[in-house]
Amino acid sequence: MKYVALQHEKIEIEPLSEKLINKNHGGINLFVGTIREWTGDIQTEEIRYTSYEEMALKELNKLATEVETKWGADVVIVHRLGLLEITDIAVFIGVSTPHRAACYEGSRYIIERLKERVPIWKEEKDVDQIRWGGIDAHNG
Repeated sequence: MKYVALQHEKIEIEPLSEKLINKNHGGINLFVGTIREWTGDIQTEEIRYTSYEEMALKELNKLATEVETKWGADVVIVHRLGLLEITDIAVFIGVSTPHRAACYEGSRYIIERLKERVPIWKEEKDVDQIRWGGIDAHNG
């Protein structure tokens, strides 16, 4: 089972995590990425996510399939688009597998490759300037 989505609405954790319940799986790992106020000495006010949606969904599906195949997993990936404020959920990644180690590995695999491969762009409005790609993109 896999479920991927891009949405402008608030991400609700409970209904997404319920999709991962599988009587043959003993481990569920949830990663919930939120908007933080401070990154080092940079203060963020808000973040806007935009996307090439058709390609982003295609890549998210590929990632989900890769994890489904490699770890025998059920996968849920949801990324929010639009304007997000501090503490809003930007991304939900859920991986359910027969054993716990695989769900951790699958979840990490998704978030790292999502940032590399999926055409979702981050415009970060800080108190001093606007940065594209976020702080991490400018600090190596």
